[in-house]
Amino acid sequence: MKKFALIFTGIAVAVGAACGPAVENLPNANHANHNAANSNTNVAPSGPLNLTTVDTPQRIKDMMAARGEQDAASPTLKIVSPASGATINSSTVSVKLDLSGELKGYKPGMDPATKMGNHIHVILDNQPYEAYYNIDGSAFELRNVSDGEHTLRVFASRPWHESYKNNGSFQMAKFTVKNGNANVNQPATTNSGQQMSNAPKSFNAPPPNSSANSTPAPPPPPPTPEGKAMQASTGGAVDGTRPLLTYSRPKGEYKEADADPIMIDFWLANAKLVGDGGEYRVRYSVNGGEPKFVEKWAPLWLQGWTAGKHMIKLELIDKDGNVVDNGGYNSTTREITVVK
Repeated sequence: MKKFALIFTGIAVAVGAACGPAVENLPNANHANHNAANSNTNVAPSGPLNLTTVDTPQRIKDMMAARGEQDAASPTLKIVSPASGATINSSTVSVKLDLSGELKGYKPGMDPATKMGNHIHVILDNQPYEAYYNIDGSAFELRNVSDGEHTLRVFASRPWHESYKNNGSFQMAKFTVKNGNANVNQPATTNSGQQMSNAPKSFNAPPPNSSANSTPAPPPPPPTPEGKAMQASTGGAVDGTRPLLTYSRPKGEYKEADADPIMIDFWLANAKLVGDGGEYRVRYSVNGGEPKFVEKWAPLWLQGWTAGKHMIKLELIDKDGNVVDNGGYNSTTREITVVK
């Protein structure tokens, strides 16, 4: 499979407050390293909300228009490593991917000015995804992975985290870590623990008056790969041949223009929703409120969010209204924070 050179053409878009290079800072994905004095993040978890479905925000439509044919692309991913069924004797697992297909200009990469760009969602077991931009460069590292069987899921995404839903975009592999020596007592890495910068580390240059015959300065070390320390988890029970719902969005902290509306998005494998000619539905609820349903596989934009923490639950259900069992992955709850 041909491996494409991946060069990102940045799109200047107004987003929330700028974050440092070690923090993912994309539309609807602003993370907490802002000035708390300017943020209303200490609000107690909210009760049921009066959310309404709205059209795609104009700022996202503007981005789509600026991207040419990219949103009609059919990116195809291949997991080069870890190989499905592999046993890895290390707590650091390198994820390497190949990209091909009808790309129409789709190229993962982060614009250094906006910290935005096409990327790949990388999911270990059923943890929240991590964004992988430089897939033609260094591997993405899953760090401190605990011993046991694990599931890796990947799929192509747009800058605002809407997934590509064509055949081939989603890939899955199962692997086992054995004697990896992970620190099981290590707390989960905060959002700022993700390395998003590939700039080389600094080194000691010779003083400006040193002679030409002095020992030359050593070359800079290779860039730190993108990656993140993982929470302890296992993925042994999930079956990639059965109906599978992969939770994608919402995730993290939302503020300014990204705080309302907010997108729900997911990846669906081995199943069709009723509106697409199948027999399944996706049930969602917010803060334990009245369950509602997604019947066509498309991003859902919801408006009416209040400041504070909110719990979003997504479930894949069958024609009888029962959650489809698949290792517990078809019922997932995430907490987000809305800042207003």
